Amino acid sequence: MHWYVDVIKKYAVFNGRARRQEYWMFFLINLIIALAFGVLSAIVSGIEANSNSGSTTLTTAVSCLSSLYSLALLLPGLGVGIRRLHDTGRSGWWLFISLIPIIGEIWLIVILAQDSQPGLNQYGPNPKEGAGTNTPVVTQ
Repeated sequence: MHWYVDVIKKYAVFNGRARRQEYWMFFLINLIIALAFGVLSAIVSGIEANSNSGSTTLTTAVSCLSSLYSLALLLPGLGVGIRRLHDTGRSGWWLFISLIPIIGEIWLIVILAQDSQPGLNQYGPNPKEGAGTNTPVVTQ
C-alpha cells in the first residue's frame, strides 16, 4: 500500500525515475479500486431498479464519486508513468505511443515492463541501486 501512497505524495512530480514495482503496484491498487467502484455502482443500480421509486440519487452519487477519484488520480498516474519511462531511459513523450490503436498500447506495456536502465541516466540515479550509490563524487 505504501507504493500507492508514495505516488500520491509525488502528486505532480514528472521528473526523476520510478521503479517497476512502484508503477505496477500503483496500477494494481488503482485497478482494484476502480473495479470496486464498478461493483458498487452495479449493486446500487440493481437496488434502485428493484425499488420502483424511480430515484437514481445513489447511483448518481457513486458515479460522481468514481469520476472524482479518477480525476484526482490523473496527474499522479501520468507522473508515475513518465517517471517509469525515465527509468527505462526514455522521454515521457513515449506515453503518446498508446494513442496508436492496439499496437501502441501493447508496445507501451512492454516498455513499462522493462528493467531499469542501470546506473545514472539523464533523468537521475537508478532508484533500485539506492539514492546515494550513483552520485558522482567530485574531488579537487
